[in-house]
Amino acid sequence: MFMRKSKSLKIMLSVAIILFIGKSMRAQENPLDTLANSVFKIKEDVDLMKRVKMSGYLQTQFQLADSNGTPSYAGGDFNAHTDKRFMLRRARVKISYETPLTQYVFQIDATEKGFNIKDLYLKFTPRQINFVSLTVGCMNRPFGFEIGYSSSMRESPERGRMSQIIFPNERDLGAMLTFQLPKTSRWNFLKLEAGMYNGTSSSATDFDYKKDFIGRFRMDKSNKSEKINYGLGISYYNGGVRQGNNNICTIASDNNGINGYVLNSDTAHYGKIAKREYIGADFQINIDFSFGLTTLRAEYIQGQQPGTSSTSKSPTSQPTSDTYLRSFNGAYFYFLQNIGKSKFQFVAKYDWYDPNTDVAGNDIGKTLTPYDGKTYKKTNSTDIKYSTVGLGLAYRWDNNIKITAYYDLVNNETSDNLKGFNRNLKDNVFTLRVQYKF
Repeated sequence: MFMRKSKSLKIMLSVAIILFIGKSMRAQENPLDTLANSVFKIKEDVDLMKRVKMSGYLQTQFQLADSNGTPSYAGGDFNAHTDKRFMLRRARVKISYETPLTQYVFQIDATEKGFNIKDLYLKFTPRQINFVSLTVGCMNRPFGFEIGYSSSMRESPERGRMSQIIFPNERDLGAMLTFQLPKTSRWNFLKLEAGMYNGTSSSATDFDYKKDFIGRFRMDKSNKSEKINYGLGISYYNGGVRQGNNNICTIASDNNGINGYVLNSDTAHYGKIAKREYIGADFQINIDFSFGLTTLRAEYIQGQQPGTSSTSKSPTSQPTSDTYLRSFNGAYFYFLQNIGKSKFQFVAKYDWYDPNTDVAGNDIGKTLTPYDGKTYKKTNSTDIKYSTVGLGLAYRWDNNIKITAYYDLVNNETSDNLKGFNRNLKDNVFTLRVQYKF
């Protein structure tokens, strides 16, 4: 009996030892498993962080105008009793989340005037047809070069007068298709963008049933040495503005051959769409000379713009006054020269905007002689053409900081028939800007 108990005890002791050894071996494996799990988790976190990108820039500046209350497109009108000011022109943070086939972008702007959403859109690229992308949300309008060119990269402090008038806030709410073959394709240098938009800018709620079409076709190429890069683009805009009353004013000649507005009043006009149509072409070239990089840019736009008696700006709310249809044109030209291998860049820019190409000079504001029972209205200061020469010098302190001194010399069309416009207005503006970009 003692032998049996001894044998049972040995068996139990052996099982206990085996269980203990097994547990010890598992305990020895756990640290490795824990380490492997930790490494895997860190890798997941790193992969996630790589998909999130953050950038931004701050533009703070001092400005000096020719006179108090200067109306200006160099950052907005001056206060009635102010000819100099400090301001935060832009302070933006942009966050994007990217995967191989999707992109989410969110950008805000914070200045002394408040907070604004600048970009908020999603971009999808189907796996099966990776040369087509769909972008939906609040985005830059795909028209021309200057509208989509980042303010952090642009050499002049502001976009031209025409761009600010016909495309206020640069952005709009809509959906856009982009067609571009992969980088491995020999035809990757071609790009087509086409979209439908509210037509009211991103800062306003849509007020009519008309959706605006914008299309742009572009090519970008370089020579074999890549010392010369150039791009060409054509753009088209087809949209409209809902009319807020029965009256349309169009250009016509009076009994003496003077151009002015003829009034056409009809109840059928109310609620109808006044056509808004632009066509534009743009060109850019960069040449890397031994004495520094030289850049030339140009863009020309013409078309029909529905406005009011007091403004030709694209509306962001429902107009209720008479609709004025004007033919317009405008352009800008840049000459940029890096000074050798230094950190300095010379900037020269010329732009013009003619809101009404059917009338000029002293014909603006003339009293009209009606005939055939028509009702005529005189042209006014809204029909004045403006041109601006901008000269500047930029200094790149380092990869983050850029300092720009820039002077806008503004010239306006004159007319003896308009009070205050029988001479050139005193509306030149000097800007000293410091930009920090990350």
